[in-house]
Amino acid sequence: MRVLITGGAGFIGSHLADAYLENGDEVYIIDDLSTGSLDNIAHLKEKGAYRKRLFVHIDSILNRDIMMELVGTCDVVHHLAAAVGVEFILDHPMESIKTNIQGTEIVLDLCNKFKKRVLIASTSEVYGKHTHAPLVETDNIIYGPSSKFRWSYAASKLMDEFMSLAYFRTTGLKVTIARLFNTVGPRQTGAYGMVIPRFIGQALKHEPLTVYGDGLQTRTFTYVKDVVWAFMRLVENDAAFGEVFNIGGIEEISMADLARRIVAATNSSSEIQLIPYEKAFGKDFEDMQRRVPGIDKIGKLIGFDPQTPLDAILAKVISSMRKRTDTI
Repeated sequence: MRVLITGGAGFIGSHLADAYLENGDEVYIIDDLSTGSLDNIAHLKEKGAYRKRLFVHIDSILNRDIMMELVGTCDVVHHLAAAVGVEFILDHPMESIKTNIQGTEIVLDLCNKFKKRVLIASTSEVYGKHTHAPLVETDNIIYGPSSKFRWSYAASKLMDEFMSLAYFRTTGLKVTIARLFNTVGPRQTGAYGMVIPRFIGQALKHEPLTVYGDGLQTRTFTYVKDVVWAFMRLVENDAAFGEVFNIGGIEEISMADLARRIVAATNSSSEIQLIPYEKAFGKDFEDMQRRVPGIDKIGKLIGFDPQTPLDAILAKVISSMRKRTDTI
């Protein structure tokens, strides 16, 4: 099978490429490296068995010509390319909106043209300002005002979902939507606001762990290989087409408790420092106080059951970041 991964040099995309190559498939990657990195896929190019089955294009998904060639060549498309991370989105609002909406429109149009299966990676951000748990796929959407650019990412990804479902309903496009809840693992960077690698990086340097707000906001975390497992099964399951699925972990933890757990796991002397949102992000930011997924729907369809607890996730990321630091 030939698989196209947009954003394939990113954190999740590179792990998805790992899995398909290990499965014996051909993998085609397109990535503009705005948030991805060739370092994430360097190990794949070094493997002799993979070199003849890995094809990497450094280009934008907004380049319709190259996208037409790649979608036409491949059997399955995983659309992961997007502006990611709160800090990146607040710093690049126009670029983020254009990439997320126009890029997805191109992917959907070409997948429809060539009749290809496609998985659209969405985000738990689309739920907005809910405080109840668990969040389920049929919940209403609650956003703040448009003057708070923090919600532009959520709104653009929700528009991606609307476009995907419109294609399914009007043309029968075989499209599935996956809402991700804080995917974590080796190769993820803290450069764009991702909390676990940011905390671990600070702890390993014995710097203060900067917790935004009061630290009482809660999240769950999902190991990247559990996400990849779900992606590969959803895109091949006919019953998943035209549907939205949460993919997330089940262990809820506050950001303050997460920081304390990371300090303990790294044997760090770091202190925990609370930083007001306004100081960290400016006036355009509002936070989601609670984000916990309901996973009954995906569990019933493909048997998704997160296998990696938070402590194991932290241990894997700490080990990976220590190794990376030692080689610098």
